[in-house]
Amino acid sequence: MVILTARDEKRGSEAVEKLHESGLPDVQFHRLDVSDPSGAARLAEFIREKFGRLDILINNAGVIGASALIDTTTPIQEMLVGKSAMERLQWLLQRSTESYEEAEECLTINYFGTRYVTGALLPILLSSSDGRLINVSSNYGLLRYFSGENLKQELSDVDNLTVERLDEMSELFLKDYKNGQLKSNGWPDDSEYLAYKVSKALINGYTRIMSKKYPELRINSVHPGYCKTDINFDTGEYTAENGASCVVSVALLPEGGPTGVFFFRTEEAPFV
Repeated sequence: MVILTARDEKRGSEAVEKLHESGLPDVQFHRLDVSDPSGAARLAEFIREKFGRLDILINNAGVIGASALIDTTTPIQEMLVGKSAMERLQWLLQRSTESYEEAEECLTINYFGTRYVTGALLPILLSSSDGRLINVSSNYGLLRYFSGENLKQELSDVDNLTVERLDEMSELFLKDYKNGQLKSNGWPDDSEYLAYKVSKALINGYTRIMSKKYPELRINSVHPGYCKTDINFDTGEYTAENGASCVVSVALLPEGGPTGVFFFRTEEAPFV
Protein backbone atom coordinates (compact mmCIF):
# COMPACT_ATOMS: atom_id res chain seq x y z
CA MET A 1 0.00 0.00 0.00
CA VAL A 2 1.24 3.49 -0.93
CA ILE A 3 0.08 6.59 0.94
CA LEU A 4 0.20 9.63 -1.36
CA THR A 5 0.06 13.03 0.30
CA ALA A 6 -0.56 16.60 -0.85
CA ARG A 7 -1.62 19.82 0.84
CA ASP A 8 -4.24 20.40 -1.85
CA GLU A 9 -6.89 17.77 -1.16
CA LYS A 10 -8.52 18.12 -4.57
CA ARG A 11 -5.29 17.64 -6.51
CA GLY A 12 -4.19 14.80 -4.27
CA SER A 13 -7.46 12.95 -4.67
CA GLU A 14 -7.38 13.45 -8.44
CA ALA A 15 -3.84 12.04 -8.58
CA VAL A 16 -4.94 8.93 -6.70
CA GLU A 17 -7.94 8.49 -9.03
CA LYS A 18 -5.63 8.60 -12.07
CA LEU A 19 -3.38 5.97 -10.51
CA HIS A 20 -6.37 3.76 -9.80
CA GLU A 21 -7.56 4.16 -13.40
CA SER A 22 -4.10 3.18 -14.68
CA GLY A 23 -4.27 -0.13 -12.82
CA LEU A 24 -2.63 0.79 -9.52
CA PRO A 25 -5.33 0.22 -6.89
CA ASP A 26 -3.09 0.10 -3.80
CA VAL A 27 -2.73 3.86 -3.44
CA GLN A 28 -4.50 5.93 -0.81
CA PHE A 29 -4.60 9.69 -0.27
CA HIS A 30 -4.03 11.52 3.01
CA ARG A 31 -3.85 15.30 3.20
CA LEU A 32 -0.54 16.70 4.44
CA ASP A 33 0.93 20.18 4.62
CA VAL A 34 4.58 19.45 5.40
CA SER A 35 5.04 22.89 6.98
CA ASP A 36 2.52 21.97 9.70
CA PRO A 37 3.99 19.66 12.38
CA SER A 38 0.52 18.79 13.66
CA GLY A 39 -0.43 17.55 10.19
CA ALA A 40 2.62 15.29 10.12
CA ALA A 41 1.61 13.93 13.53
CA ARG A 42 -1.90 13.16 12.22
CA LEU A 43 -0.43 11.31 9.25
CA ALA A 44 1.79 9.26 11.55
CA GLU A 45 -1.18 8.32 13.73
CA PHE A 46 -3.21 7.34 10.66
CA ILE A 47 -0.47 5.02 9.39
CA ARG A 48 0.16 3.59 12.86
CA GLU A 49 -3.50 2.76 13.42
CA LYS A 50 -4.13 1.34 9.94
CA PHE A 51 -0.86 -0.42 9.12
CA GLY A 52 1.24 -0.57 12.28
CA ARG A 53 4.48 0.37 10.56
CA LEU A 54 6.03 2.28 7.66
CA ASP A 55 8.59 0.62 5.38
CA ILE A 56 9.57 3.49 3.08
CA LEU A 57 9.30 7.26 3.48
CA ILE A 58 9.99 9.48 0.47
CA ASN A 59 10.19 13.21 1.23
CA ASN A 60 9.40 14.85 -2.09
CA ALA A 61 7.47 18.04 -1.27
CA GLY A 62 9.21 21.23 -2.29
CA VAL A 63 9.08 24.70 -3.83
CA ILE A 64 11.64 26.56 -5.90
CA GLY A 65 11.70 29.75 -3.82
CA ALA A 66 11.25 32.04 -6.82
CA SER A 67 8.67 33.41 -9.24
CA ALA A 68 8.83 33.41 -13.03
CA LEU A 69 7.44 36.23 -15.17
CA ILE A 70 6.41 34.55 -18.41
CA ASP A 71 4.31 35.83 -21.30
CA THR A 72 1.75 33.07 -21.69
CA THR A 73 0.18 34.43 -24.87
CA THR A 74 2.47 31.96 -26.65
CA PRO A 75 2.53 28.38 -25.30
CA ILE A 76 5.73 27.81 -23.33
CA GLN A 77 6.61 24.65 -25.21
CA GLU A 78 6.50 26.58 -28.51
CA MET A 79 9.02 29.07 -27.12
CA LEU A 80 11.33 26.22 -26.11
CA VAL A 81 11.36 24.28 -29.37
CA GLY A 82 14.90 23.35 -30.37
CA LYS A 83 16.47 24.38 -27.06
CA SER A 84 18.66 22.01 -25.03
CA ALA A 85 17.90 21.29 -21.38
CA MET A 86 20.57 23.80 -20.32
CA GLU A 87 19.18 26.43 -22.67
CA ARG A 88 15.68 25.85 -21.28
CA LEU A 89 16.99 26.27 -17.75
CA GLN A 90 18.76 29.51 -18.67
CA TRP A 91 15.56 30.72 -20.36
CA LEU A 92 13.67 30.12 -17.12
CA LEU A 93 16.37 31.69 -14.92
CA GLN A 94 16.33 34.87 -17.00
CA ARG A 95 12.63 35.25 -16.21
CA SER A 96 12.84 34.39 -12.52
CA THR A 97 12.94 36.66 -9.50
CA GLU A 98 13.43 35.86 -5.82
CA SER A 99 12.16 37.64 -2.72
CA TYR A 100 12.79 37.27 0.99
CA GLU A 101 9.26 35.91 1.50
CA GLU A 102 9.84 33.25 -1.15
CA ALA A 103 13.19 32.35 0.40
CA GLU A 104 11.54 31.95 3.79
CA GLU A 105 8.80 29.74 2.34
CA CYS A 106 11.41 27.66 0.53
CA LEU A 107 13.33 26.89 3.73
CA THR A 108 10.10 26.25 5.65
CA ILE A 109 8.74 23.72 3.15
CA ASN A 110 11.87 22.13 1.72
CA TYR A 111 14.05 21.82 4.81
CA PHE A 112 11.82 22.14 7.86
CA GLY A 113 9.01 20.24 6.12
CA THR A 114 11.39 17.32 5.62
CA ARG A 115 12.37 17.56 9.28
CA TYR A 116 8.79 17.68 10.56
CA VAL A 117 7.56 14.75 8.49
CA THR A 118 10.60 12.60 9.22
CA GLY A 119 10.41 13.32 12.93
CA ALA A 120 6.74 12.39 13.08
CA LEU A 121 7.06 9.20 11.04
CA LEU A 122 10.41 7.99 12.38
CA PRO A 123 8.96 5.81 15.19
CA ILE A 124 6.81 3.78 12.78
CA LEU A 125 9.64 3.67 10.22
CA LEU A 126 11.84 2.12 12.89
CA SER A 127 9.15 -0.55 13.34
CA SER A 128 10.00 -1.87 9.87
CA SER A 129 12.52 -4.69 9.54
CA ASP A 130 14.28 -2.78 6.75
CA GLY A 131 13.14 0.85 6.81
CA ARG A 132 14.10 3.25 4.04
CA LEU A 133 14.15 7.06 4.11
CA ILE A 134 14.66 8.92 0.84
CA ASN A 135 15.06 12.70 0.74
CA VAL A 136 14.56 14.05 -2.77
CA SER A 137 17.37 16.54 -3.23
CA SER A 138 19.04 18.31 -6.14
CA ASN A 139 22.44 18.85 -7.66
CA TYR A 140 21.79 22.48 -6.68
CA GLY A 141 22.34 21.32 -3.09
CA LEU A 142 25.95 20.39 -3.74
CA LEU A 143 28.47 22.30 -1.67
CA ARG A 144 30.27 23.66 -4.74
CA TYR A 145 27.60 26.38 -4.91
CA PHE A 146 28.63 27.87 -1.55
CA SER A 147 31.05 30.77 -1.89
CA GLY A 148 32.72 30.37 1.51
CA GLU A 149 35.03 27.56 2.61
CA ASN A 150 33.91 27.70 6.25
CA LEU A 151 30.33 26.75 5.44
CA LYS A 152 31.49 24.07 3.03
CA GLN A 153 33.73 22.54 5.67
CA GLU A 154 31.08 22.70 8.37
CA LEU A 155 28.46 21.03 6.19
CA SER A 156 31.02 18.38 5.20
CA ASP A 157 32.00 17.57 8.79
CA VAL A 158 29.26 15.01 9.38
CA ASP A 159 30.92 13.76 12.59
CA ASN A 160 30.30 17.11 14.28
CA LEU A 161 27.32 18.46 12.34
CA THR A 162 24.00 18.47 14.23
CA VAL A 163 20.37 19.00 13.29
CA GLU A 164 20.30 21.96 15.67
CA ARG A 165 23.15 23.54 13.73
CA LEU A 166 21.32 22.99 10.44
CA ASP A 167 18.32 24.81 11.92
CA GLU A 168 20.60 27.68 12.95
CA MET A 169 22.10 27.81 9.46
CA SER A 170 18.63 28.17 7.98
CA GLU A 171 17.95 31.15 10.25
CA LEU A 172 21.36 32.68 9.52
CA PHE A 173 20.83 32.36 5.77
CA LEU A 174 17.51 34.20 5.97
CA LYS A 175 19.06 36.90 8.14
CA ASP A 176 21.94 37.37 5.69
CA TYR A 177 19.51 37.29 2.75
CA LYS A 178 17.49 40.12 4.28
CA ASN A 179 20.63 42.13 5.09
CA GLY A 180 22.32 41.60 1.72
CA GLN A 181 25.26 39.70 3.24
CA LEU A 182 25.10 36.38 1.40
CA LYS A 183 28.45 36.68 -0.38
CA SER A 184 30.35 38.07 2.60
CA ASN A 185 29.16 35.19 4.79
CA GLY A 186 29.83 32.39 2.33
CA TRP A 187 26.35 31.48 1.02
CA PRO A 188 25.48 30.79 -2.61
CA ASP A 189 25.45 34.23 -4.22
CA ASP A 190 25.09 33.70 -7.97
CA SER A 191 21.47 34.97 -8.07
CA GLU A 192 20.12 31.58 -9.17
CA TYR A 193 17.63 29.93 -6.81
CA LEU A 194 19.63 30.84 -3.71
CA ALA A 195 17.19 29.61 -1.06
CA TYR A 196 16.54 26.43 -3.04
CA LYS A 197 20.27 25.65 -3.08
CA VAL A 198 20.59 26.22 0.67
CA SER A 199 17.47 24.18 1.44
CA LYS A 200 18.77 21.20 -0.52
CA ALA A 201 22.25 21.49 1.02
CA LEU A 202 20.63 21.41 4.47
CA ILE A 203 18.57 18.38 3.44
CA ASN A 204 21.77 16.63 2.35
CA GLY A 205 23.32 17.42 5.71
CA TYR A 206 20.21 16.09 7.44
CA THR A 207 20.45 12.88 5.41
CA ARG A 208 24.01 12.31 6.58
CA ILE A 209 23.27 13.09 10.22
CA MET A 210 20.26 10.79 10.33
CA SER A 211 22.09 7.95 8.60
CA LYS A 212 24.73 7.99 11.33
CA LYS A 213 22.15 8.23 14.11
CA TYR A 214 19.97 5.42 12.74
CA PRO A 215 22.27 2.85 11.08
CA GLU A 216 19.45 0.29 11.08
CA LEU A 217 17.71 2.38 8.39
CA ARG A 218 18.82 3.08 4.81
CA ILE A 219 18.77 6.89 4.54
CA ASN A 220 19.85 8.60 1.32
CA SER A 221 19.45 11.76 -0.78
CA VAL A 222 18.50 11.47 -4.45
CA HIS A 223 18.75 14.00 -7.27
CA PRO A 224 16.27 12.65 -9.84
CA GLY A 225 17.51 14.92 -12.62
CA TYR A 226 16.05 18.07 -14.15
CA CYS A 227 12.51 16.79 -14.62
CA LYS A 228 9.52 18.32 -16.37
CA THR A 229 7.19 19.36 -13.55
CA ASP A 230 4.98 22.29 -12.57
CA ILE A 231 7.81 23.73 -10.47
CA ASN A 232 9.85 24.54 -13.60
CA PHE A 233 7.02 25.04 -16.13
CA ASP A 234 7.84 21.66 -17.70
CA THR A 235 11.21 22.91 -18.96
CA GLY A 236 13.12 19.88 -17.64
CA GLU A 237 15.13 17.26 -19.50
CA TYR A 238 13.46 14.15 -18.08
CA THR A 239 9.82 13.21 -17.60
CA ALA A 240 8.41 13.22 -14.09
CA GLU A 241 7.89 9.46 -14.44
CA ASN A 242 11.56 8.96 -15.28
CA GLY A 243 12.64 11.02 -12.28
CA ALA A 244 10.28 9.11 -10.01
CA SER A 245 11.71 5.81 -11.22
CA CYS A 246 15.18 6.93 -10.09
CA VAL A 247 13.89 7.77 -6.62
CA VAL A 248 12.02 4.48 -6.31
CA SER A 249 15.04 2.52 -7.58
CA VAL A 250 17.17 3.92 -4.76
CA ALA A 251 14.39 3.30 -2.24
CA LEU A 252 14.26 -0.36 -3.30
CA LEU A 253 17.97 -1.13 -3.28
CA PRO A 254 18.78 -4.56 -1.78
CA GLU A 255 18.88 -4.98 1.97
CA GLY A 256 22.18 -3.87 3.48
CA GLY A 257 22.78 -1.32 0.71
CA PRO A 258 24.37 2.12 1.05
CA THR A 259 23.21 4.71 3.54
CA GLY A 260 24.14 8.35 4.03
CA VAL A 261 24.79 8.67 0.30
CA PHE A 262 23.92 11.24 -2.39
CA PHE A 263 22.62 9.65 -5.58
CA PHE A 264 22.77 11.51 -8.89
CA ARG A 265 19.75 9.74 -10.36
CA THR A 266 20.73 6.12 -9.61
CA GLU A 267 24.50 6.48 -9.26
CA GLU A 268 26.38 7.31 -6.05
CA ALA A 269 27.98 10.76 -6.23
CA PRO A 270 29.83 13.16 -3.89
CA PHE A 271 27.99 15.78 -1.83
CA VAL A 272 30.38 18.46 -3.08
